[in-house]
Amino acid sequence: MSVSKLRAVIFDLDGLMFNTEQLYQQVGTEILRRRGKTFDDELLDRMMGRPSRDALQIMIDWHSLADTVAILSDETDVIFADILDTQLACMPGLVELLDKLEEHGIPKAICTSSGRRFVNNVLSRFEFGPRFQFILTGEDVTHGKPNPEIYLAAVKQFGLQPHEVMVLEDSQNGCRAAIDAGTFAVAVPGGHSRRHVFTGAALQVDSLADRRIYEALRIETD
Repeated sequence: MSVSKLRAVIFDLDGLMFNTEQLYQQVGTEILRRRGKTFDDELLDRMMGRPSRDALQIMIDWHSLADTVAILSDETDVIFADILDTQLACMPGLVELLDKLEEHGIPKAICTSSGRRFVNNVLSRFEFGPRFQFILTGEDVTHGKPNPEIYLAAVKQFGLQPHEVMVLEDSQNGCRAAIDAGTFAVAVPGGHSRRHVFTGAALQVDSLADRRIYEALRIETD
């Protein structure tokens, strides 16, 4: 795969642009604590990167909960609202990378498993929405990650070939979707996903500030 032909960049959102995977873990821990259950690493790994409805169903099945997805979704929204106001933050290197992509005229998009309302809420806090050519959410596809549908749709919307698009992902499920879509998949694991396996990724880097991202895009750094 020739990195000289990369012409667009797609960002995942949760855990990649923002620390929301860490916040989700706090929410999941509280939901299960109320039910006398624990939120262990293996359950987190199975849920990570998937659409909310799928992730919550995994939680229900894992602990044989009597709750429905709708009940847990409403409870999640209530707990999350307070946490977002006090703890939401950009991941290291995000703002600088966005600035450089704009400086070099490289278009960018977001492909996330989260719902549209949540995405708009998070992006609006930093006025990031207008900086992206388009945003696809879990509501825009039939099959969520690790299915490649969302990335294939984004590549088509860009009017490019998959190998011309870099995808930045923090989770195993998300990276698998990007790989299977044929894109230049870059794994950016955080503390929540360093246990994940990223076999097939074109690169595995330390953060969004990693120079290898810039080098693959042929962008000079200071």
